[in-house]
Amino acid sequence: MVTDIKDTVRAVEAAAVRELLPALPRMLALGEPTHGEDTLLELRNDLFRQLVEQEGYRTISIESDCVTGLLVDEYVTSGTGTLDEVMERGFSHGWGTSAANRALVRWMRAHNEGRPASGQVRFAGFDGPLETAAAASPRQSLTALHGYLAARVDPALLPCTAETLDHLLGSDDRWTEPAAMWDPARSVGRSAQARELRLLADDMVALSDAQTPHLIAADSRDERDRARLYGRTATGLLRYHYWMADPSPSRLTRLVGLRDLMMAENLLALAERGPVLVHAHNSHLQREKSTVRMGGMPLEWWSAGAIVNARLGDEYAFLATALGTIRHQGVDTPGTDTVEGFLYALPEDRCLVDAARLAGALGDTRPAPRVSPWFGYAPLDPAHLADSDGLVFVKDALTVGDRTDEARRGVVR
Repeated sequence: MVTDIKDTVRAVEAAAVRELLPALPRMLALGEPTHGEDTLLELRNDLFRQLVEQEGYRTISIESDCVTGLLVDEYVTSGTGTLDEVMERGFSHGWGTSAANRALVRWMRAHNEGRPASGQVRFAGFDGPLETAAAASPRQSLTALHGYLAARVDPALLPCTAETLDHLLGSDDRWTEPAAMWDPARSVGRSAQARELRLLADDMVALSDAQTPHLIAADSRDERDRARLYGRTATGLLRYHYWMADPSPSRLTRLVGLRDLMMAENLLALAERGPVLVHAHNSHLQREKSTVRMGGMPLEWWSAGAIVNARLGDEYAFLATALGTIRHQGVDTPGTDTVEGFLYALPEDRCLVDAARLAGALGDTRPAPRVSPWFGYAPLDPAHLADSDGLVFVKDALTVGDRTDEARRGVVR
């Protein structure tokens, strides 16, 4: 079987991606099967740097808060703030503590130094200000959108005053109540104030759209794009909070789907600006339905990648990533009867594989899915192998200590 596909195994580099795909797409997404492994993020950094420098991609977007990500973009494009500040305040999910993410931001700033805006690479988070288990208050996005409109259109057209918004929002603690994840009755999402805010947010977005000719003449594209981002975020958060208060059995399925819908809307907006590189968990980028067990319940939903693919077609490409071992998490050498085990037998420590050719080599009888002893790692689903445009395989996810030990022993990877 190795003989069947050895000529399709490539190095993980921009030139190999270009050879693999019929044409470089407007949006190229690289997934990962687990979070928090700098081995994977360093690979991402290397590949994305090459794609920016060699293929003209101009935006890098990761699975992080779309609003706080504006701080990172300001830093990498204009030097606003400091690296420490943007790593602390510009990332969600704890991503700001990652050495690889810090290296990415540092490289983007160095790349942009002295370049005109047209030649700079931009940063964007594309997740909402939320996790599945909790969502932020809509205050920041609502008040920012209101402020943008108040400064640019006839005040008589605004659906409310800033004071009314503040009164309806109340304390932010009401919105971020941790118990609301498992007790819908603790959510503020279906209160009279929240319902009124949903209507006001919709009216402000509609006003912004209705004023498009004026806003194009009066403002920069960056300012308009930022206002649209605030509008998407405000309406998305209010919708999410509404369904957090839903007592029905479909509540969690609805929530995971709404989160990926917010992701998809942000990605589609970025694609309007030009070629985009995207990095997130495989489950957010794959074309097939995503699945997870939460609270003992199996959930199934369409990912952001599936939604974007439905809209962009051939202009969307997805490279899944698979792993051999994460030994510090108890994920040891994969069995030879799994796709990961087959790839682990290849001599390369990391490689890019033609997923369709690999699926053909495996034949109609696909190996059984690998079973992970650790909940934080999602193995490949062999049934959907051909649904990705390529497969990046990394033999071992190494800790800093592992790499230090290898360096002492003279191991070269």
